[in-house]
Amino acid sequence: MVRILGVEIPNSKNIVYSLTYIYGIGLSLSKKILLSLNISLNIKAQELTDLEINSIVNYLSIQNFELEGDLRKKVYDNIKRLVLIKSYRGSRHLKNLPVRGQRTKTNSKTRKKNKKLW
Repeated sequence: MVRILGVEIPNSKNIVYSLTYIYGIGLSLSKKILLSLNISLNIKAQELTDLEINSIVNYLSIQNFELEGDLRKKVYDNIKRLVLIKSYRGSRHLKNLPVRGQRTKTNSKTRKKNKKLW
Protein backbone atom coordinates (compact mmCIF):
# COMPACT_ATOMS: atom_id res chain seq x y z
CA MET A 1 0.00 0.00 0.00
CA VAL A 2 1.09 3.53 -0.77
CA ARG A 3 1.27 5.94 2.18
CA ILE A 4 0.55 9.61 1.59
CA LEU A 5 0.47 11.93 4.62
CA GLY A 6 0.31 8.92 6.94
CA VAL A 7 -2.75 7.43 5.24
CA GLU A 8 -2.58 4.11 3.44
CA ILE A 9 -4.39 4.34 0.14
CA PRO A 10 -5.56 1.22 -1.71
CA ASN A 11 -3.35 -0.10 -4.50
CA SER A 12 -6.04 -1.63 -6.66
CA LYS A 13 -8.05 1.55 -7.26
CA ASN A 14 -7.40 4.43 -9.62
CA ILE A 15 -5.35 7.17 -8.02
CA VAL A 16 -8.26 9.62 -8.38
CA TYR A 17 -10.39 7.54 -6.04
CA SER A 18 -7.50 6.46 -3.83
CA LEU A 19 -6.65 10.05 -2.89
CA THR A 20 -10.17 10.50 -1.51
CA TYR A 21 -9.21 8.18 1.38
CA ILE A 22 -7.34 11.18 2.81
CA TYR A 23 -9.71 13.13 5.06
CA GLY A 24 -10.33 16.51 3.43
CA ILE A 25 -9.72 15.47 -0.19
CA GLY A 26 -12.78 14.83 -2.29
CA LEU A 27 -13.10 13.75 -5.89
CA SER A 28 -12.90 17.24 -7.40
CA LEU A 29 -9.81 18.22 -5.38
CA SER A 30 -8.21 14.89 -6.25
CA LYS A 31 -8.72 15.54 -9.96
CA LYS A 32 -7.39 19.09 -9.59
CA ILE A 33 -4.23 17.85 -7.86
CA LEU A 34 -3.51 15.18 -10.46
CA LEU A 35 -4.19 17.44 -13.44
CA SER A 36 -1.92 20.16 -12.08
CA LEU A 37 0.88 17.59 -11.63
CA ASN A 38 0.29 16.02 -15.08
CA ILE A 39 -0.41 12.59 -13.60
CA SER A 40 -2.85 10.35 -15.46
CA LEU A 41 -6.24 9.96 -13.80
CA ASN A 42 -6.55 6.32 -14.85
CA ILE A 43 -3.31 5.04 -13.33
CA LYS A 44 -3.54 2.69 -10.35
CA ALA A 45 -2.03 3.73 -7.03
CA GLN A 46 0.51 0.89 -7.09
CA GLU A 47 1.83 2.07 -10.47
CA LEU A 48 2.90 5.46 -9.10
CA THR A 49 6.60 6.13 -9.03
CA ASP A 50 8.35 7.52 -5.96
CA LEU A 51 8.81 10.81 -7.81
CA GLU A 52 5.05 11.11 -8.42
CA ILE A 53 4.24 10.27 -4.81
CA ASN A 54 6.73 12.89 -3.59
CA SER A 55 5.27 15.47 -5.99
CA ILE A 56 1.76 14.82 -4.61
CA VAL A 57 3.00 15.20 -1.02
CA ASN A 58 4.91 18.39 -1.89
CA TYR A 59 1.89 19.85 -3.69
CA LEU A 60 -0.34 19.21 -0.68
CA SER A 61 2.17 20.80 1.69
CA ILE A 62 2.79 23.85 -0.53
CA GLN A 63 -0.92 24.57 -1.05
CA ASN A 64 -1.55 24.54 2.73
CA PHE A 65 -4.67 22.38 2.55
CA GLU A 66 -6.17 21.51 5.92
CA LEU A 67 -6.16 17.72 5.91
CA GLU A 68 -6.48 14.81 8.31
CA GLY A 69 -5.87 15.76 11.96
CA ASP A 70 -5.91 19.54 11.48
CA LEU A 71 -9.25 19.44 9.68
CA ARG A 72 -10.78 17.01 12.17
CA LYS A 73 -9.66 19.28 15.04
CA LYS A 74 -11.12 22.33 13.31
CA VAL A 75 -14.51 20.65 12.83
CA TYR A 76 -14.47 19.39 16.43
CA ASP A 77 -13.59 22.86 17.75
CA ASN A 78 -16.37 24.47 15.70
CA ILE A 79 -18.95 22.07 17.12
CA LYS A 80 -17.54 22.54 20.62
CA ARG A 81 -17.85 26.33 20.22
CA LEU A 82 -21.51 25.98 19.18
CA VAL A 83 -22.19 23.88 22.27
CA LEU A 84 -20.32 26.33 24.49
CA ILE A 85 -22.26 29.41 23.36
CA LYS A 86 -25.50 27.42 23.77
CA SER A 87 -26.79 28.10 20.30
CA TYR A 88 -29.68 26.10 18.85
CA ARG A 89 -27.31 24.12 16.65
CA GLY A 90 -25.08 23.43 19.63
CA SER A 91 -27.98 22.09 21.67
CA ARG A 92 -28.97 19.82 18.76
CA HIS A 93 -25.41 18.49 18.63
CA LEU A 94 -25.48 17.95 22.38
CA LYS A 95 -28.73 15.94 22.15
CA ASN A 96 -27.50 13.98 19.11
CA LEU A 97 -30.38 15.17 16.95
CA PRO A 98 -30.33 16.42 13.35
CA VAL A 99 -28.94 19.93 13.17
CA ARG A 100 -30.13 21.24 9.82
CA GLY A 101 -33.90 21.23 10.23
CA GLN A 102 -34.77 17.67 9.26
CA ARG A 103 -37.94 16.16 10.69
CA THR A 104 -37.55 13.92 13.70
CA LYS A 105 -41.04 12.54 14.27
CA THR A 106 -40.65 9.61 11.90
CA ASN A 107 -37.06 9.75 10.68
CA SER A 108 -33.55 10.23 12.10
CA LYS A 109 -33.57 6.92 13.96
CA THR A 110 -29.87 6.43 13.30
CA ARG A 111 -29.05 9.91 14.57
CA LYS A 112 -31.05 9.33 17.76
CA LYS A 113 -29.07 6.23 18.76
CA ASN A 114 -26.73 6.58 21.70
CA LYS A 115 -23.40 8.00 20.68
CA LYS A 116 -20.62 9.83 22.44
CA LEU A 117 -21.52 13.13 24.05
CA TRP A 118 -19.46 16.27 23.78
